[in-house]
Amino acid sequence: MKQESAAQNTPPPSQHPQDDCDPQALWIFGYGSLVWRPDFAYSDSRVGFVRGYSRRFWQGDSFHRGSDKMPGRVVTLLEDREGCTWGVAYQVQGEQVNEALKYLNVREAVLGSYDTKEVTFYPQDTPDQPLKALAYVATPQNPGYLGPAPEEAIATQILACRGFSGHNLEYLLRLADFMQLCGPQAQDEHLAAIVDAVGTMLPCFCPTEQALALV
Repeated sequence: MKQESAAQNTPPPSQHPQDDCDPQALWIFGYGSLVWRPDFAYSDSRVGFVRGYSRRFWQGDSFHRGSDKMPGRVVTLLEDREGCTWGVAYQVQGEQVNEALKYLNVREAVLGSYDTKEVTFYPQDTPDQPLKALAYVATPQNPGYLGPAPEEAIATQILACRGFSGHNLEYLLRLADFMQLCGPQAQDEHLAAIVDAVGTMLPCFCPTEQALALV
């Protein structure tokens, strides 16, 4: 969701997984920019999903992907009994726990207006061994919440916005790339519809040279 680097891709799993039962360990679930840019030290990472939630571009971003006058759109989780959201869970241990939470408090809570919530995470490779994880979720009560809008309107807003971490379009496309890497079982119709709308609008939105510069 925040402070992404264009040079980063989805982090690979650790070569030396840690004990999931370690009382000093914590799993953190990322479903937005955390999937490609956690920017904190961790001991292990796993691709997988949470059930009972759908990902939506309903949170406004006036810092990383937009401005006060033109807030960008970033994702949050919407409670949905039939929903399934793919992402990456990161395990932090020992001193990593406090450092990660301190960093994410600024990145997600202070700058992004996200709250914390415990979710059940199912690793892609071992879905029969779910993990409890911490997720950052933007609720309708926060001042930056934009709420639902047609995918075409969201696409238009994304194409028009840029913040300190880069263009809002980069955020969208990196998330779409991550979903493709997860395989055909990972579906996100909302994300796909926005990507399709952007693909239709982009040639008309700016000249080809400018369009290429955005990504």
